[in-house]
Amino acid sequence: MSHPAARLTIEKWLEHVKNERSDCHSMDGLLKEMKSHWDHLTKPAGSLGQMEALAVWFGLVHGTSRLPEPRTAVCVFAGDHGVTRAGVSAYPSAVTREMVRNFSEGGAAICVLTRQFGMGLSVVDVGVDGDLSGLSGIVHRKVASGTRNFLEEPAMTPDEGLNAMEAGRDMAHRLVDEGYRILVTGEMGIGNTTAASTLAAALLSLPAEAVTGRGTGVGDSVYRNKIRVVEEALLKYRSLLLTPLDWLWAVGGLEIAAMTGFIIGAAERRTPVVLDGLITASSALVACRLEKSLSAYLLAGHQSQEPGHRPILEEIGLSPLLNLDLRLGEGTGGALAATLVMAAVRLYQEMATFEGAKVSGPH
Repeated sequence: MSHPAARLTIEKWLEHVKNERSDCHSMDGLLKEMKSHWDHLTKPAGSLGQMEALAVWFGLVHGTSRLPEPRTAVCVFAGDHGVTRAGVSAYPSAVTREMVRNFSEGGAAICVLTRQFGMGLSVVDVGVDGDLSGLSGIVHRKVASGTRNFLEEPAMTPDEGLNAMEAGRDMAHRLVDEGYRILVTGEMGIGNTTAASTLAAALLSLPAEAVTGRGTGVGDSVYRNKIRVVEEALLKYRSLLLTPLDWLWAVGGLEIAAMTGFIIGAAERRTPVVLDGLITASSALVACRLEKSLSAYLLAGHQSQEPGHRPILEEIGLSPLLNLDLRLGEGTGGALAATLVMAAVRLYQEMATFEGAKVSGPH
């Protein structure tokens, strides 16, 4: 059962979200204002298609038709997984630590993209197995040196899970305080597709095979073993666990818990979050099971190759913006999608009106 203190604390966070939504400008009024603005710009009505919808979504989340500057930051949470000892990944768990070092040195894919797009980048160690204190540019919020092997015991305690969620929530608040108005969440953690697939199977009541993919590109034998691990975890915990948080503590990851808190923290501050792939979506699934209205703050950046990704998005009620056959993680698909949100906001802000440009409007 979930830790009572965790329930009380998270309920308090979610109450802030509800208060923010109830205090905001009338949604109908905002929609009319933004549609009117789009219709007065120098283009045929509706001709920018989904770009117009993205700007409207951005405005609705922020609660204003005067859209703020679309400064964007990517936040990558890193953590190790004890379930890797069950042979579910093509890479050893040491790669999590090595990739965080690569992030620190600017050599990872997400580093390239954020430099290219002028985005902020934060990398947060919430659960890497190893001492990263000497690395520059890393936010140190380590809760534990990875999770436990959930085939043997729950992956984390409720206190560890709550601490990871608090770290994610704090990061969302910090980035908003630094002036970012679009947040992208990403992750790094060898073994985390197994954790995310198990969460998806449990919370969506789907068979392991329907939501488990090849992750980093495992071969057939490892893939079959990975499905077996998910099935065993479902059998082990299904009769014992009742709530989304119970499942998060039992089979999730510290970085998954942190991203759940990140989504809640962003919503508290009326700031949109662009999701990346399967693992970020599993965090969103937990968050939206805690409070359904959180889905209004979320954008599905892309459709990954992982089979569990689509049913999660369908459950939350999100449609992926891009489909580029990505399966990297790190927030890469989310960052690519966020550029479209940034462009949509700029179009809304900077295009001339028919009257201002002295262009004849429609009859």
